[in-house]
Amino acid sequence: MKFDVYCDESRPDLLSSQKPAAQYMVNGGLWLATEDRIQAKTDIHALRDKHKIGGEFKWQKVSPSRLDFYCDLSDWFVGMGDRVRFRCIAVDHNQVNLLRFHRNDQELGFYKFYYQMLHHWILDFNEYAVFCDFKSNRVGSRLSELARCLAYSNLTSDIVNVQATRSRESVLLQLVDVLTGVVAARLNDSLRVGGAKWELATHLEQALGHQLQATFRSEHKFNVFVIDLAGGW
Repeated sequence: MKFDVYCDESRPDLLSSQKPAAQYMVNGGLWLATEDRIQAKTDIHALRDKHKIGGEFKWQKVSPSRLDFYCDLSDWFVGMGDRVRFRCIAVDHNQVNLLRFHRNDQELGFYKFYYQMLHHWILDFNEYAVFCDFKSNRVGSRLSELARCLAYSNLTSDIVNVQATRSRESVLLQLVDVLTGVVAARLNDSLRVGGAKWELATHLEQALGHQLQATFRSEHKFNVFVIDLAGGW
């Protein structure tokens, strides 16, 4: 079976910041069958038309005037069941040792965590196309190296591509920006009670039936992996 994965991140600056303003960086991925891509995009565009949302939508644009759209968007996501799934990895920057484990390279560490987010949901005998939100990398081969590592560790699956796509060109990337952002805000305890973003987070939690926090590995719809880099049992 063929799958698309759309990826975005929240707070990657935390890996190297000297004055971090939050605790967790979050890398997220939206997973759906390739055959469902066109219908998913059509549905989301219909919601945008319904609410008269022009231009790019994203977590940072959640506001009282647009709250109904974002709530409808989250309801659509939940209503799709396992046909559209979300997985993210949350990284506590306090546990990251760039010098020891990542050659003192924030960018290398960032893509290693992307690998961890993707690898554990790649199953045998499937094909995967991965679309990452465009970002300027110091090393131009980062995505091709990520593709190579994923292919090497998943020999019975086919990683057909890992490519950069600008979020303004993809409503599915914009959706994963919203989902990744809401998880990061909840884990970093940065939501203002009563604000539009708090309302959206609460609405999504009610629709999912659980809080936005670390989940079991077996959670298929909305999986939040808070990785423990400190070791131990």
